[in-house]
Amino acid sequence: MNGQPELLKGLTPEETEKVLALGRRMTLTSGAELFHLGTKADTLYLVTRGRIKLTLPMQVRGREEDILVEERSAGQTVGWSALTPPYQFTLTATALVQSEVLAIPGDALRSYFAASPAAGCAISLNLAAVIGQRLQLFQAMWLREVERMVEARCA
Repeated sequence: MNGQPELLKGLTPEETEKVLALGRRMTLTSGAELFHLGTKADTLYLVTRGRIKLTLPMQVRGREEDILVEERSAGQTVGWSALTPPYQFTLTATALVQSEVLAIPGDALRSYFAASPAAGCAISLNLAAVIGQRLQLFQAMWLREVERMVEARCA
């Protein structure tokens, strides 16, 4: 991973190293599931190499399909549900190609926040930006669907 991960922007090099030291590296083969919608979220992941797809199951013509919501790559965060109650994953994450992530336990990160409030505040603001991007993405998807429904009614 080149540069500082999005979640750690604004931290000093020392703070960044302390946070990274909380995690362990995991290698995922192509197609491996990192986490599943609805399961307990106890780990946050920083993508260090590869691409992770985030999907949502939906009923399409009578059968369930995993619909792509977004892809995340090196420097980006997945599994932020580990820091937000009720600590359950809201999507399913799967490696699109062989990938590597840094798995950081949510409880270890929350303990670090308590010991280093300024770093915790910076990380929380970065996390809010990541969540805000996801909300904008879902809003755009929802608006496209509403437009389709309105056009179908008017046709």
